[in-house]
Amino acid sequence: MSNLSPQTEFDCPITKECGALVQLLQPRERDLGGFSVRRVLPVVGQKMIGPWIFFDHMGPAHFPAGGGINVRPHPHIGIATVTYLFEGEILHRDSLGSLQPIRPGDINLMVAGHGIVHSERERPEITATDHTLHGLQLWLALPEAEEETDPAFYHYPESTVPSVSVDDVPVRVMMGTAYGETSPVKVFADTLYIEAWLKPGQKLTLPDAQERGLYVAKGRLLAGGTEIPEFSMAVLSEQQGVIVEALEETRLALIGGEPLGKRFIEWNFVSSRRERIEEAKRDWENGRFPSVPGDEMSISLFRAR
Repeated sequence: MSNLSPQTEFDCPITKECGALVQLLQPRERDLGGFSVRRVLPVVGQKMIGPWIFFDHMGPAHFPAGGGINVRPHPHIGIATVTYLFEGEILHRDSLGSLQPIRPGDINLMVAGHGIVHSERERPEITATDHTLHGLQLWLALPEAEEETDPAFYHYPESTVPSVSVDDVPVRVMMGTAYGETSPVKVFADTLYIEAWLKPGQKLTLPDAQERGLYVAKGRLLAGGTEIPEFSMAVLSEQQGVIVEALEETRLALIGGEPLGKRFIEWNFVSSRRERIEEAKRDWENGRFPSVPGDEMSISLFRAR
């Protein structure tokens, strides 16, 4: 999804904790044109968690008939976008010719590499009635050796994403390996992404990773004696065997993996080299990015300045 503001990094109140919890991040509401998102990453003091450089919680946004998301074609470089819905549907188009609805439980992975353009809209069948959109959209920074890879698009239906019961807690292994299951979703570095749904009083031992961020999409969690409220992300240490307990019905997402080093980010462009971002900006200004077949109306933040 497009970042409609040229500002990508925001101040964030960070509470220092002890033990397994290093920081507690509170999101900022951002307007994406017709609906808002809670943006958790990046913030001042926490640019990335492992390879993850961007974390948006969309909705739940409720649209009347005739309304809906309408994100026109926009470019990306240097990342892979990961889209996952709890409710609703998004119609993905890109400059490779991909045309794919994403529905709850599916995972869409779009690899920008040296440059891709995509749009996110909704099918007429969806916008014809009142409907809701709710989900997560994340960006993965690519390792330096992969930043200029060829763009690609992968769609993983719900049935292909591993599910496992851990102490009666249903867990989905979205990316990477956890609880003896390995996701088929393509990764470029050591990457972790799971979701779980806990009933009040249930506990879950989190998988280990070099860096981890624990997001509460619904409910409240207790970890190491510290409460993690709804819509907050706890940055965790490398401490092994971290156990969380649900204080009420809770949906969590855990992201993590290996750190990739410093990245620059401006608008929808990410790179280990600042000059590469400047090049991408000029390319977009001068129409050197490819168009999206069937959806050629693009947006330009830079021309609007």
